[in-house]
Amino acid sequence: MTILTIGCYNFELANTKKRPYRSLVRKRQATDTRVRIVEATRQLLQSRGYAGMTIEAIAQRAEVSAQSVYAIFKSKTGILTDLLDQSTFGADYEDAVRQALSTNDPEARLRLAAPIARQIHDAQSATFDLLRGAGVVAPELSALEQQRESLRYERQEEMIISLRDAGRLRPGLDRATARDIFWMLTGRDVYRMLVRERGWSSHKYQDWLADTLVQSLLTTGRANAVRSRAAKRVLPTGDSTGRTANRSRSRRNS
Repeated sequence: MTILTIGCYNFELANTKKRPYRSLVRKRQATDTRVRIVEATRQLLQSRGYAGMTIEAIAQRAEVSAQSVYAIFKSKTGILTDLLDQSTFGADYEDAVRQALSTNDPEARLRLAAPIARQIHDAQSATFDLLRGAGVVAPELSALEQQRESLRYERQEEMIISLRDAGRLRPGLDRATARDIFWMLTGRDVYRMLVRERGWSSHKYQDWLADTLVQSLLTTGRANAVRSRAAKRVLPTGDSTGRTANRSRSRRNS
């Protein structure tokens, strides 16, 4: 709010209040336009294939100008990237991420990476099937897959750092190696081999992945190790069977 003083009078100017509202409206309109373009692309892929998914056809179906499509997405590959994102990072994904971030237990957080991976691969598999069936050319598909994998690798670093900071990484496992193992186990290739080729259900894959992540990355017997160190501090100097203590008692009795 702006206060304008004229003589001894103050006038409140409310025009600045409208700016955030107008900005919010424009943001919603831009989001709506983006969603319409992506949905138009999906429909064209299903009905006409990749060859019929021209920028002009997308613009006509989305009821926007071709210039708007180019301004927002730059190219057809840009639209396909957004199509993958919208199908992948939906409400189920966001809910799984919130659950993972809400727990402070390292093992529970690591296990929650399994449903996140399963939801991503379920969604992406359906979308990639659509793209392949629509005749999307191999180089563009390969570029999309590589881009998704790079993004996934970047996002997984936070998990490994949290495990390291909690002292829960398996002994002898450095941060870089742990990150590579995490990325490999949660990758599309493992999902494809087990679910698509071997016929596992998505939930069987999810349960297996959760157990395998814990076994591969986390230290085991942490509580036993702590108790063992405490016991060593209590025992007299000598071997772990307590023979030193027995010899001391024998000398006192003699």
